[in-house]
Amino acid sequence: MTGGGSGPDPDKRPDWWLVAVPADEDDTRIDRFLRRLVPGLTQGPVEKMLRSGLIRIDGAKAKPATRLVAGQQLRLPPHLRDAPVPDQGPKPVVATPQLRSQFAEMVVAEGDDWIAINKPSGLAVQGGSGMTRHLDGMLQALASGEDDRMRLVHRIDKDTSGLLLLARDRSAARRLTRAFQAQEMEKTYLALVTGAPPPSMDIDNPLMKGGGAGGEMMIVSPEGQSAYTEMQLIEAAGRRLALVALRPHTGRTHQLRVHMAHVGHPIIGDGKYGGAGAHPGGTIAKRLHLHAWRLRLPDGRMIEAPLQAHFQQSLGLLGLAVPGADWQFA
Repeated sequence: MTGGGSGPDPDKRPDWWLVAVPADEDDTRIDRFLRRLVPGLTQGPVEKMLRSGLIRIDGAKAKPATRLVAGQQLRLPPHLRDAPVPDQGPKPVVATPQLRSQFAEMVVAEGDDWIAINKPSGLAVQGGSGMTRHLDGMLQALASGEDDRMRLVHRIDKDTSGLLLLARDRSAARRLTRAFQAQEMEKTYLALVTGAPPPSMDIDNPLMKGGGAGGEMMIVSPEGQSAYTEMQLIEAAGRRLALVALRPHTGRTHQLRVHMAHVGHPIIGDGKYGGAGAHPGGTIAKRLHLHAWRLRLPDGRMIEAPLQAHFQQSLGLLGLAVPGADWQFA
């Protein structure tokens, strides 16, 4: 007869949910994998279960940012396996022939593992509270299955038009995301701004959230994150308006808009950061005049997206023009 032991080993419980990491989830953060795996699971409970050891990788504790390796085994509490599917809110976008046609018209270039689109101004990249029309929803609707779904690898603001690079699958998304993070993708924007900016300017001002109602606007602050933008004048319309090229070397929220307003040349249509001065009046459209124009890939290939109609019309009224294919930053 044995002595009084310490009870059953919790790691040997027969009801643990054991999940093998599939090959296409290799190098994925565990918190993101779990939120996709379990409907309705949010970040808070994920972090709590990881801290307590309820969720383990090959028997070991993990942090939310731990990256998975294909073939590893996750041990999950059994209640996650039977989690109810939550109310999804607005109905998902349906892949109608009209939607497929709209998306096809956006495509400007394709590669083996990516698609480049020209996002129209006014189309949000991702959904928010009560938002039913957004690019991510379109991509979900157009996919024949999760493995076939195109994925976002970077973002631009809802009212900014222009180039967005989409990955054809999860593996490509990881590669392209790393390329953006390593600044191997060279982005160039066109903007119509107020005043007469100098021929070139380096704008190196840290940014942080903290302005406006609710503190949701970005502001220049020495306590913020580093933010660096190159500006080059393309052509001026007198001393009132000018077409400039902008190259962000960091990816802070609203970086180009805040930087240009900070140096006294707000982008036309950007009342949020430029105030009344961003709306010159007359026949110039009130919409934001900021366009993701060019993207140079790590292999040297250059992709370009034509301007939206309102931006083209404003340039025509001012006697300005988009530079040719041979234009580049000096």
